[in-house]
Amino acid sequence: MRPAVIETNLERLTENYHLIRAHADNRPVMAVVKANAYGHGLVRVAQHYESLGVEWLAVALLEEGVTLRKAGVRCPMLVFGGHHPKQIPEFLRWDLNLTVGSLEFFQSVEAVAQQQGTSANIHLKLDSGMGRIGTRTEGAAALITAAVRSKVVMLRGIYSHLACTDDPEHPFTALQIERFLDALRIFDDLGEPPPLRHLANSGGVLHFPESHLDCIRPGILLYGVYPDSASRRTLPVRPALSLRAEVAFVKQIPVGESVSYGATWTASQPTNLATLPIGYGDGYRRELSNQASVLIHGQRCPLRGRVCMDQFMVDLGEQSISLGESATLIGEQGVEVITVEDLAALCGTIPYEILTGFNERLPRIYRG
Repeated sequence: MRPAVIETNLERLTENYHLIRAHADNRPVMAVVKANAYGHGLVRVAQHYESLGVEWLAVALLEEGVTLRKAGVRCPMLVFGGHHPKQIPEFLRWDLNLTVGSLEFFQSVEAVAQQQGTSANIHLKLDSGMGRIGTRTEGAAALITAAVRSKVVMLRGIYSHLACTDDPEHPFTALQIERFLDALRIFDDLGEPPPLRHLANSGGVLHFPESHLDCIRPGILLYGVYPDSASRRTLPVRPALSLRAEVAFVKQIPVGESVSYGATWTASQPTNLATLPIGYGDGYRRELSNQASVLIHGQRCPLRGRVCMDQFMVDLGEQSISLGESATLIGEQGVEVITVEDLAALCGTIPYEILTGFNERLPRIYRG
């Protein structure tokens, strides 16, 4: 019933998935659906990828994985985040693959699995230069050896995260790939084949085929958004998310009247204003005040005054519209389009932050 919604176009998700997979020579895909599927809706998007036959799903938090399992998603699933030992029993209960980034945590996982008389599925995380979590690649021998020799911990994968792939010219990516592959030689020393090797995030998929290895791990690219302005537009992916709201109030204001908190905008001529029932309480950023535009009747209508928690105002000029008219905040209307990248540039941030900032106050609906 709320007159402000996020629309996710499932057909575009499908198109993007097949484009990305073909670009990586039909390698297995680990579709990243963390952070509410980058704002697109965790459960429905994960179900959609599972229906497409994706080999793996990836989330950041235990809670995200449990939510998907409770929704009936059975696809193999890796949980990226830094985990706490107290969470280990829940990973085993819900058949979720843990990320193990240290020998100490590995030993905790092994102990819990032994106590419960079961096995644990893990992926080892190596730090090749991101500096976040994981054992440094040059010191990975003890962790890999323990994982290979364990009777109750099943080593399903090994991975690292690339820090600079959004820029195809950045030299650090080659160094990270080299470090990761060097560490994998430990498996040769042990006389064991490596498990699933995965390294390529969205930038890696686009720019560094040598990072594709056994499985690719696209995130934002699946949703039709390039990871950075420096990224090469080599795949015709299209955005799957639109943000729309219905006009809740229309009024005319005279010359000299100000609008919204702080009186940061004053009318220089009589104008029609429309109020939209969405604000920074939903994730539509306050930095967009007096900067962004929305599309109404295919025309750009600029924001006037500061974005409020639950509403903001736009300038209709001489347009006359009715209550309930649809405004597009992100997406296409007629020949005009407003992109996530447009809003990110106005806010001085990245598209990731815009997409993941839209919270659960906004209903998600699905097309196609």
